[in-house]
Amino acid sequence: MTTSKSDLLQGTLDMLVLKVVARGPLHGYAIAQHIRRISNDVLQVQQGSLYPALHKLEKKKWLKSAWRPTETGRDAKFYSLTPVGRKQLDSERANWDRLSEAVGLILREAD
Repeated sequence: MTTSKSDLLQGTLDMLVLKVVARGPLHGYAIAQHIRRISNDVLQVQQGSLYPALHKLEKKKWLKSAWRPTETGRDAKFYSLTPVGRKQLDSERANWDRLSEAVGLILREAD
């Protein structure tokens, strides 16, 4: 993952992918585009980061995949969140919220 305006913590890509795929099945390119669009072009996931992450999440059984035609008629691997992936997303979201709150406390204290 490369970011033009910020660097992400280790593991953040997994959480973002799980969150985007929780909205419904998507192929890899669409996942990257959703992340870019929703982040107002701040987060731009490169193929060299995205596809290894997708394979890792699938191996952990957090995602499942199936080949289907895209809107252009070409076949692509679509990824869906599994029940185990939903639990992992909830856990990662809770951890992110705790971390964000802790960083916010430090930043406010520093002012």
